[in-house]
Amino acid sequence: MAATLDEIRENFSLLDDWEDRYRYVIELGKELEPLAEADHSDDNKVRGCASQVWLKPQLSGDDADPLLTFVGDSDALIVRGLIAILHATYSGKHVSEVLAIDPEAIFNELNLREHLTPQRSNGLRSMVERLRKIAQEARV
Repeated sequence: MAATLDEIRENFSLLDDWEDRYRYVIELGKELEPLAEADHSDDNKVRGCASQVWLKPQLSGDDADPLLTFVGDSDALIVRGLIAILHATYSGKHVSEVLAIDPEAIFNELNLREHLTPQRSNGLRSMVERLRKIAQEARV
């Protein structure tokens, strides 16, 4: 079962050393639901990431405010962990909730921006932009 955002926050607060936090992020990535090989497609590929990243979204339910879920994958373990954090943040939420989330506040709370390389930070931003774009388009 995937970790919730509250569990991730709590575990981050218990880990003082960033090496331990990196290991935890990698463990989160290992727990991700696998993405089918057929879903490693150009349609699901996230542009702007140094690593290979795929996010496969699904919208369901209420047409006015559908539920967004997604699965994702990457060829880099740390990025898989970042996808797991995004999954805990966004997946299973209505698009109105997705659009109301302040990702910068969450990333700052976890100190992710300070401890990721610029390429990883750009990739994280690209993944968030992709999810927010899907949510925005679903509201039209």
